[in-house]
Amino acid sequence: MSLNLSIHEALIYTMLTMSGVDRDISDTELGRIGAVVKNSPVFEDFDIDLLTKVSAKCGEDLGKENGLSEVLAAIAIAIPEKLRETAYAFAVEIAIIDRKVEREEIRFLQMLRDSLHLDKLVTAAIERGARARHRKI
Repeated sequence: MSLNLSIHEALIYTMLTMSGVDRDISDTELGRIGAVVKNSPVFEDFDIDLLTKVSAKCGEDLGKENGLSEVLAAIAIAIPEKLRETAYAFAVEIAIIDRKVEREEIRFLQMLRDSLHLDKLVTAAIERGARARHRKI
């Protein structure tokens, strides 16, 4: 399987994979993905009506043999270096939305970090910022 993703698709795949890695895609996570796509400058020229189609394709691709590794490879190819931290930040945003990050989610973040060749200090800063944004009183 050789996936050819656009930058937008790769960013969406990143968030959807993060959401589904614990085998529990919540409405809150899907809502956040929709909000990210609607409100992030990187998606300003993306047709929001395609989100459902991209989501279904992502699910199909992940369900194939070696789906996760193929998706990670396609994400790494599609996302240019200047947007790799953005992709990681989007994944962290989805992971932390329910204020608990499961073991599978941590593992996926490590795999994503490695696939995107991101520095551990940079990813730690992104994670710390997300925790700070999602704290409650």
